[in-house]
Amino acid sequence: MEKLKVAKSISTVTNPPIICIPLFLIICLTLSFGSEGFDWAKFLVLEAVSLVFASILPMAIILFWAKKLNTDSDISNRSDRYMPLIVGIVSYLIGFIICLVFRLDNFLTCLLLCYAVNTGVVLLITTKWKISVHTTGLSGPVGALILLLGPFGAIFGLIYPVLIWSRVLLKKHTLSQAICGGVQGFFLTVVEMYLYMNILNLPVANLVGLYDSILYILAIILTPVFLGVLSYVKTSKPFKNFVVGEIIMAIWFFVLTPAGVFLILALTTLTSILISRYAGDDFIWYKIIKGQSFNTL
Repeated sequence: MEKLKVAKSISTVTNPPIICIPLFLIICLTLSFGSEGFDWAKFLVLEAVSLVFASILPMAIILFWAKKLNTDSDISNRSDRYMPLIVGIVSYLIGFIICLVFRLDNFLTCLLLCYAVNTGVVLLITTKWKISVHTTGLSGPVGALILLLGPFGAIFGLIYPVLIWSRVLLKKHTLSQAICGGVQGFFLTVVEMYLYMNILNLPVANLVGLYDSILYILAIILTPVFLGVLSYVKTSKPFKNFVVGEIIMAIWFFVLTPAGVFLILALTTLTSILISRYAGDDFIWYKIIKGQSFNTL
């Protein structure tokens, strides 16, 4: 019961319109620093736009639609998610147009367009498969923070394996749905950001390069993805396979990537192990780490 309450709390605070409030706050703060110091006027405008169009309006439609359908705030039924996703796309597009027309900030302009497009991708996937909106909603702003802050932004990716556990324990998603939501969100965001900056001629200085950003993403997702693969593949020695795989990844990252990337891999792996041990027998990752036999998902 205690674990269920913890999982519910994690799920609540990581609801996409809610988790984007603190993450967009950090983004807007970062964007408001310039050569002449901190620009309060710019910060207040960027924060207002992001708060209204990335949080308040999407959350309002979620609550309204959940009440109308007499369902939970997660809107668990896949087919019931279409309308909130469509309204979310419209909200993000309005924010994008406002940023573009008034030239508020190139980075935020591209990011809101990313939100609109990525939500459209989620909508298309949702017509066939219930991909996790929670992990997608986390990975988008974390991907943006990686572009802005490198390893300091990637630290927020440590929430990813914890959120996977939360959504699976609450039976809101399968393990694959929770993992895939984050993977597609991370990669789409960083790739699209560079694409839109070039297509729309909206350059942003001092960003982490695309290659290094992808390395940080790999550092965040590889251990959860590897544990996910082991959960679906029948093997007699899951723990041994996990250890060997992690050692290979650690050596590769240590030798070929910057120290900050290796650190993120180490922290994500540690977080994945700790949440698995906390989860216990209710979570298949625990059985892998403990070397217990289990039926594949």
